[in-house]
Amino acid sequence: MNGPAPHLAARSHWSGQADTPELERWRAVAEGVARQLEPDVLARDRANEPPHREVQLLKDSGLITLLDPVEAGGGGGHWTSALLAVRILARTDASIAQLLAYHYINEGSIAWVGDPAERLAWLRRTVSGRWLWGDSVNPVDPDLELHDEGQGRYRLTGTKRFSTGSAVGDALLVTAAVRGGPRDGQLAFLVLLKDHPGVEVVNDWDHLGQRLSASNSVKYHDAPVQEGDILGWLTDDAFASLTTPGIQLAFGNLYLGIAEGALKRGREITTARKNAWFLSQAAQYREDPFIQRTYGELVARVAALAALAGHVNRRFDEVVAQGHSVTAAIRGDLAIEVAQLKVVATETALEVAHRIYETTGSSSTASAVGLDLYWRNIRTHSLHDPVDYKKLEVGAHYLNGSLQPVSLYT
Repeated sequence: MNGPAPHLAARSHWSGQADTPELERWRAVAEGVARQLEPDVLARDRANEPPHREVQLLKDSGLITLLDPVEAGGGGGHWTSALLAVRILARTDASIAQLLAYHYINEGSIAWVGDPAERLAWLRRTVSGRWLWGDSVNPVDPDLELHDEGQGRYRLTGTKRFSTGSAVGDALLVTAAVRGGPRDGQLAFLVLLKDHPGVEVVNDWDHLGQRLSASNSVKYHDAPVQEGDILGWLTDDAFASLTTPGIQLAFGNLYLGIAEGALKRGREITTARKNAWFLSQAAQYREDPFIQRTYGELVARVAALAALAGHVNRRFDEVVAQGHSVTAAIRGDLAIEVAQLKVVATETALEVAHRIYETTGSSSTASAVGLDLYWRNIRTHSLHDPVDYKKLEVGAHYLNGSLQPVSLYT
């Protein structure tokens, strides 16, 4: 056959749904990586070092190429499988789960904003190089500028904070506004490889949680950019704007995994405790009706969240497979479903990570226990964008059928 396969020439190279063998395959891979991350998760979190070894685990496992088509050397998987992998890793190490989630979304820009004629070349480069994609796209840092110097040459200047994966990534997705030239004012999507001249990764990520997500700042000192570094341009195309529902959906799965991890760790602590509260008629804490009631409430809420996440994950696969057929209405309906998940996932994970202490007692607040890791991680990342605005988005649509303006946050 000459040229790329038909589905690679189309707007979207994803099609269909993940079947049971595919899901079980990637479940096993993700669980294997999680087992390797688990023994020293607390020590690594406290050391707060760039997660180079952890990224190597993702590469060696094949998780970073899960979504890439077989023709490019990838795993040929679907978004449902990728999001399941994020969820599983988040149960153990939410920082590394975040790195993987952002990688999937950033590399997805090859399809969303890139030229279909160049897609296979980009995919083959990222698969053969085993690139982990970081980003430098924070919309609340708008001062990053791409100065047009003519003849296909540009200079990139400014700073982006919260550039997840930038300290350990192989490819960095960057958004910058063009200044000068025929595209003045347009937003460009750039791909800059590790050690690109003029790019300074700043070691300033020292936050309460998600400490190994490498979400530091990046400074650009007249970094040279060529036409070949430009992946695409921001447009009002509905398919191109799926990156935002995609990342918000990844957040929902990340939060679900954190909640499941907190429950699992809480159960381990509770079942290991001897005796019971002195006023209780139970012989052990695990038999106390108040402890059982609390677990019953939290487990049920997480189960409901998991069901909702599963539904929206499959819906995302359905939409991205449509490519050119994605309309503003289809994109809008998907965004509302994702916003619903984001609201429920945020509040459920925060509640679980907070209330699990009610079942484990004061001794579980010891630093060596590490139960605080789940609360610190969900508390930190859930502030990425205000959940109240997701509630507003859902409520306005329910009452008036209205949608929020499309942006990198909605």
